Amino acid sequence: MGGPKNNPAQADVLVIGGGPAGMFAAAAAVMSGAKVTLLEKNDRLGRKMSITGGGRGNLTNTASLHDFINNVPGNGSFLFSALTRFSSADCRKFFKNLGVPTKEEECGRVFPVRERAGEVVDTLAEYLAASGVQVIYQVRAAGLLLANRRCQGIITGGRRVFSGKTVVIATGGASYPQTGSTGDGYLLASQAGHQVAPRHPGLVPLCLAEQHLCRHLQGLSITDASLTLATAAGKTIAAERGDVLFTHFGISGPAALRLSRAVAQKTAAAGAGGLRLLMDVLPDISEENLAASLLSMAAEQPRKAVINIIKQILPGRLAAACAKMLQGSEHQKSGETSKGAWREAARLFKNLPFTVTGTRPLAEAMITIGGVSVREIDPRTMASHLVDGLYFAGEVIDVDAHTGGYNMQVAFSTGWSAGLAAAEEAGFPAAAIPR
Repeated sequence: MGGPKNNPAQADVLVIGGGPAGMFAAAAAVMSGAKVTLLEKNDRLGRKMSITGGGRGNLTNTASLHDFINNVPGNGSFLFSALTRFSSADCRKFFKNLGVPTKEEECGRVFPVRERAGEVVDTLAEYLAASGVQVIYQVRAAGLLLANRRCQGIITGGRRVFSGKTVVIATGGASYPQTGSTGDGYLLASQAGHQVAPRHPGLVPLCLAEQHLCRHLQGLSITDASLTLATAAGKTIAAERGDVLFTHFGISGPAALRLSRAVAQKTAAAGAGGLRLLMDVLPDISEENLAASLLSMAAEQPRKAVINIIKQILPGRLAAACAKMLQGSEHQKSGETSKGAWREAARLFKNLPFTVTGTRPLAEAMITIGGVSVREIDPRTMASHLVDGLYFAGEVIDVDAHTGGYNMQVAFSTGWSAGLAAAEEAGFPAAAIPR
């Protein structure tokens, strides 16, 4: 077997991974004047970024710093310095300067005006090339080159060596492996002695035990529902509000995706047994007022069947399902239905019960929960506390956020901080970078 084959040119900053964090690390470093090499295992940059926001490209969110961090349930406070150094406003300016104007939509979500994530990736790739970043494709980092508590580069599976004065690991997480995110960075971090928190699927649909009902409701979207995750004893674990979509296996949609973090962690800790989900399909009206409304409707339309009364306030298929749960009273005339039964109906609509069996697998998740421990990373620079010359950026770090552009901004901000600091350690201070 042959020995390692040295790459002829040493980089000042060697970036591993060509996703959003890696591209922004490379951009910040090359702006500082550093010689930058970017290694990407795929045949093109930003494969996962190309599908963000349903392909429209949800780039960031305009939330205030306080609100932004509140939307990062996984170690959000770690990001204070990175988000201050490179904010959502900085992100929009950066893209505007590249000829990618952005627009703000509901809930502060920011998209490119042309709504094409792939074009944003192409623009970034062109910018890096024009700035002198050397991008080398189809290279997978298999190990770090470590000597005297310092990272000096990486070695590939083919025994090829790439050296750098500093190294930025921006390999992403382990979700959507078809895009190249297969958890490589966790192995590299472990080799350097870093603790890696257990990985779980994040922003992923929920699986429910009521399969027959879910199949019946498949494709039904409920605009604005309230979901409460609870133990078998009724203790609330987490609650979310937003749109919900029924699928053949359970539920998806923003509210379910946000709740999936708690489900994944509870499932990993003790299994999903006993996890209850209560769905309030009419969150803007109290149970008491809803019961009064149902009683009034029944009094005004006494000859109508119960199911037809329910259909006046709920979507057809959901109304039919709820009516069947009400002790077979769906075809009974509303005027012949007791006040107690209508109160029970109101209670049901406010607390539709389901049993959670878990989440869809990590491969189907939008993001990875877990990763390199933030306790061993400098939050100002993204530098390793354990090994000199080593930096981390993006989803490989144990940080995760809600949907809405937050995770993309986390990648940009941590990548920017890592790129600046790595370049500075290599001898290229960042003071002259235009903003």
